[in-house]
Amino acid sequence: MGIVAGLDSSPDFTRIVVCDTDTGAVLRQGYAPHPVESPEGGARPSDVDPQAWLLSLGEAATGGLLEGVQAIGVSAQQNALVPLDAQGNTVRPAMVGGDKRAQVAAADLIDALGGRGAWAQAVGCVPQAAQPVTKLRWLAKTEPENAARTAVLMQAHDWLVWQLLGRPVRRTTDRGGASGTGYWSAATGGYRTDLVELALGHQAMLPEVIGPAEAAGTTPEGLLISAGTGETMAAAFGLGIGLGDAVVSLGASGSVMAVHPEALVDSSGMITSLADATGMHLPVVTTLNAVRTLRGTAELLGVPDLEGLSDLAMKSTPGSHGLVFLPYLEGERTPNLPHTAGTLAGLRRESMKPEHLARAAFEGMLCGLADALDVLRGRGVEVRRVFLLGAVAELPAVQAAAPALFGTQVVVPQPADYAARGAARQAAWALGASQGSLDPRTPPVWQGAAAQVLEPGDELAVGQAVRQQFVSVREQTHPGAFRS
Repeated sequence: MGIVAGLDSSPDFTRIVVCDTDTGAVLRQGYAPHPVESPEGGARPSDVDPQAWLLSLGEAATGGLLEGVQAIGVSAQQNALVPLDAQGNTVRPAMVGGDKRAQVAAADLIDALGGRGAWAQAVGCVPQAAQPVTKLRWLAKTEPENAARTAVLMQAHDWLVWQLLGRPVRRTTDRGGASGTGYWSAATGGYRTDLVELALGHQAMLPEVIGPAEAAGTTPEGLLISAGTGETMAAAFGLGIGLGDAVVSLGASGSVMAVHPEALVDSSGMITSLADATGMHLPVVTTLNAVRTLRGTAELLGVPDLEGLSDLAMKSTPGSHGLVFLPYLEGERTPNLPHTAGTLAGLRRESMKPEHLARAAFEGMLCGLADALDVLRGRGVEVRRVFLLGAVAELPAVQAAAPALFGTQVVVPQPADYAARGAARQAAWALGASQGSLDPRTPPVWQGAAAQVLEPGDELAVGQAVRQQFVSVREQTHPGAFRS
C-alpha cells in the first residue's frame, strides 16, 4: 500500500531502513557514521554537538533513499541530554552515554530525595550516571552559567523529530523516551517537575508526551513524523516482542527486559520501570558482568578469542565438574553488591582444567542473567520465551546452556537493524492511524524476525540442577543478597 522509513541514530552512526507499510519488508537502506572525533585513547566523547546527528542523517538519506516515503519514525540513543536556551539553541553540547563525570551527582540526588526507595517510588528508577536527571545535577554543580541558561530539556530522538518538523513551537516525546529521563513516571504517566528543579535548580520546559500511534507532526512537504522513541524501545518493537516475551542482551554488561501490562515499582532499585513503544511497560534488570566475564576468562586461560573459549567450554559437561563461578568481577547491580568481587567455588583436583573453567564462565554469566530474569518472574512477569541478543548469542557454548539454565525456549534472532525497523513500524502505525486504516490501540502486524529457536528439551533437569548449584554458592557467599 505504501512505504515508510525508520531512522535509528545510535551513538556512532545513523541507519535508515525503508519498509513496506503492510509487511515490514525492508526495501532499501542507508547508513552513515556520525562525524564525531574520538578523543585521544579512542574513547567515545561524552559531549557531542547534536548537529553531527543531523549531518549523519542527511548523508544516510542521500541517493533518493526517502523518495516516495509517506512517514518517518525516529529511534535514537537513550540518555542523551540536549539542553536548550529560550530561543531553542543548544546551551552546550549534548551529554551522551554513561557519563562517569556524573557519578557523584547520582549519589547526591539519591540522598537529596531520601534514598533509593524514594526514587523508585517517584519515577520507577534510581539515578545513575547516564540518566538525564543526573546530568542536570552535574550541570548545575559544574557549569552553573549553562544550567541557568537552560530553558528547555530534550533527548536525542525528541530533538531530531523537532528538527525534521522545522523546529515548531510544539515539542513532543513518547512514553518510552520519557521513562528513561528520571523525571517522568511510567506508573503515573506524568512528569515530576519537582525532580527537574531538585536537579537543575529551576524549572525548564519539557516535551509533551504523546501516544504510541500519534504523529508528532507533518513536514511542510506533507511527510508525517511519528512520535519516535528510545533505541531500546524501538528494538523491542522491531523484534515484535509482546506479553510472555523477555529479551536478554549480552554486552560487556547484561540486561533483561520483558513486556508487562503494568509498571513495576521496586524499592530495592533492581528493576528500572520503563515504558515501551506500544502503551505497555518494559521493566528492565541489569547485570554488570556479562561478556566481560568471558573476556576475562579467555585472558586468564590464554585463549585468543571468545570463539576459542566456547570451543574449550564445549569439551566440558554441564556443571563444569563442580566448578561454580560467581561472575561479580566489577561488583554487581543484580544482586546489589557494588563492592564485591568474583568467586570461584568447587575447586578439586579433577576440576582444575581449562575446559571446566571455560564452561563455568559461560554458566556463571548465564546464571547471573537467570537471577535477573527471576527478579522479574518474582514480580509476576510471565516469561514463555527469551530473545537472546548480542554477538556472543551465536556461540555454541551459549546456545548449549541458555535454554536449560533459563528454563524456557530461547530465540536467537538473526542480526538486523531492529531499532530502525521498530522506528519504521511506528511510522506505519501513526500513518495508518491518521488515515483511519489502523486502530491507534493496535500496531500493524509485521513479519517476525528470522531466528533460531532453541528448546531446553531433555537438558532441562540438568540445567536446573546447575542453576541450583549456582544459587547455593551465591547464598552461601552473599547470604540474603536478593532480599530487599
